[in-house]
Amino acid sequence: MEYIIYLLLGGLISVLSGFFGVGGGFILTPILLLIGFSPLEAITTSLFFTVGTSISGITAHIRLKNILWKEGLIMGGSGIVATQLARPLVYALEARGWDEVVIPFLYIILLLYFAIKMIRQGKKPEDKNPPPASFSMPKLLAVGFVGGFVSATLGVGGGFIIVPLIITSLGFNPKKAVGTSLFAVLLIVSVGFVSYAVNTDIDYFIGLMLVAGTLVGSQFGARMTGYFENREMNAMLGLLYLATLAGAVLKLFDLNKMGLWIMGIFIVYFFVKSILKTRVMKKG
Repeated sequence: MEYIIYLLLGGLISVLSGFFGVGGGFILTPILLLIGFSPLEAITTSLFFTVGTSISGITAHIRLKNILWKEGLIMGGSGIVATQLARPLVYALEARGWDEVVIPFLYIILLLYFAIKMIRQGKKPEDKNPPPASFSMPKLLAVGFVGGFVSATLGVGGGFIIVPLIITSLGFNPKKAVGTSLFAVLLIVSVGFVSYAVNTDIDYFIGLMLVAGTLVGSQFGARMTGYFENREMNAMLGLLYLATLAGAVLKLFDLNKMGLWIMGIFIVYFFVKSILKTRVMKKG
């Protein structure tokens, strides 16, 4: 029964991953912490899971032509360098016993910032003639580096930072941002996972159950992007950040069950909204 729960959890998170282009790790890591995993176990397991969600999501976005390969490769390469710089920091935090506080606190700061940023973006009216995206090399390298550093520090794919940054700073179309982010994230997390797995023992069967759930989930999430306007996707991403933020804050006060409930409520809201949206679009 325990493994079936992990299978279902992987499926639910991968739907969100395919829809938002966030790799899934930034949702899974706080859930694993709330369940009782140690920070290093949660980071390594989440990176393993994110490899699976990224591969599954990418296959769907290739068909949708949502991936800008050159830009994704630049961000991914920069992110790989950053993962190798961040990993010693995480081990140092664990050695001093600071990881239980510092890692959730970093989550809170980042989630609060991006939640506000994306909700504001979602309130803006849809621009029918947006300005051309600014694919400057320095900006792409900077975004990839930040995403990679956060990926290795918090056990996430980096997509939850890369997506809002390339939308707001580089002018990416949200759907192109999702697909391109997943490609960059795959490069980043593959190297990050191998780096941690060498020194960290995890339950690989749990990891495989989580990944197995992605086989259908990411495909469904990617297809759902076709039913939503860009501003709606931005607003919902902001709400997802708020739900995850609440879980991270409650973890610090040992209110784990309440944190899980809040994240569960958002997942139910997302699926109900998606089903209703699909029915309206099909009738139209």
